[in-house]
Amino acid sequence: MKRLLSLLALLAVPAVLAHAQSAGNPERGKQAFERMMCSACHGHEGQGGSAGARIGVKPPALPAFLAYVRRPAGAMPPFTAKVISDADLTDIHAYLASRPAPPPLKDIPLLNQ
Repeated sequence: MKRLLSLLALLAVPAVLAHAQSAGNPERGKQAFERMMCSACHGHEGQGGSAGARIGVKPPALPAFLAYVRRPAGAMPPFTAKVISDADLTDIHAYLASRPAPPPLKDIPLLNQ
């Protein structure tokens, strides 16, 4: 029984590592977001701006995010794998997903006067 449990634990390690890698690293993602100048259009927190959509807090699902960055439909230029890797994009996605949600409007005193 011990051997079976040990074998199962060893088999689970690659799956756990793959999940951790697919989740991305928000700190590295922030660095890549700034290095690739994403913030110029999307804002430093992914809050959106005059040239880019809001993509922070709740970004699209990772596969949709990767597909759009590679072949965007709007004014955004395509970013091929030669320009930025899937790993870096996964980190950027993790960074965007880690952004805190803004407070509710009712909790902003200036807006409630």
